[in-house]
Amino acid sequence: MRHTAAVYGRSMLAHVRSALEYPADFWILITTGALSQVLQFTFITVLFANTPAVAGWSYHEMLILAGFLSLSTAAAGLFWDGIWSLGSMVLDGGLDYLIVRPSPVISQVASRHLDLHSIGGVTLGMAMVVYGWVGAGIGLAQIPVGLALLACASVIQCALLTALCAVNFWIKGHMPVFAWVAQDLQNDTMRFPLTMYPTAVRQIATWALPFGFATFIPVQILTGRDSPWWLIGTIAAVVVTLVIAVLVSRVGLRSYDSAGS
Repeated sequence: MRHTAAVYGRSMLAHVRSALEYPADFWILITTGALSQVLQFTFITVLFANTPAVAGWSYHEMLILAGFLSLSTAAAGLFWDGIWSLGSMVLDGGLDYLIVRPSPVISQVASRHLDLHSIGGVTLGMAMVVYGWVGAGIGLAQIPVGLALLACASVIQCALLTALCAVNFWIKGHMPVFAWVAQDLQNDTMRFPLTMYPTAVRQIATWALPFGFATFIPVQILTGRDSPWWLIGTIAAVVVTLVIAVLVSRVGLRSYDSAGS
């Protein structure tokens, strides 16, 4: 574990140094990432200027929800963004070089890229959570719970992304179609409370693709809408998604036959 963490850290540090070689690009990417979150904040503000509540959720609760979505997806972008290249590496044989190295292949793939947009997402996402937190009247004693839930949400995002990108071991293609579809579904759906959707959508977003445990359910716990016992469900979702990601990745790597076969 220590060796794997060290290799991962060195790889990420190399990408940070590479990004800082071009300061203009660095700041442009961060700014565009922040602007997307500003648009999200503006949308929610305009929405609640004309609507008192959405599915019973107040303005500040919605900000926490949007902030949780931004922070958890940004964490995946900062620490695990290289996984999007898994499909293309399967096609062009790029995994051949990683398999012979003394470090887990998936962690090497995941650390191949750093999404600088996510830095802006973290900044504005945190601002939305803090502003919503204060406005919703959530006490300081809940901060450790919030941080734990955010960590769980980030792990769930990375694990689901890994499993969906690993499907490209069998469905050959440069684009991780299943991951893109799931990401779009999350971005379009999880910006709003799941309670406003039909039962089928709620079940899919909670149990089939458990994005609900990365956004909706943590905010439900923090705002007192759900029992603290749901913390166990969130931890269980972390374990299940991690196991699925590991199994799919290992089976996929065993079926990998390089680019020329």
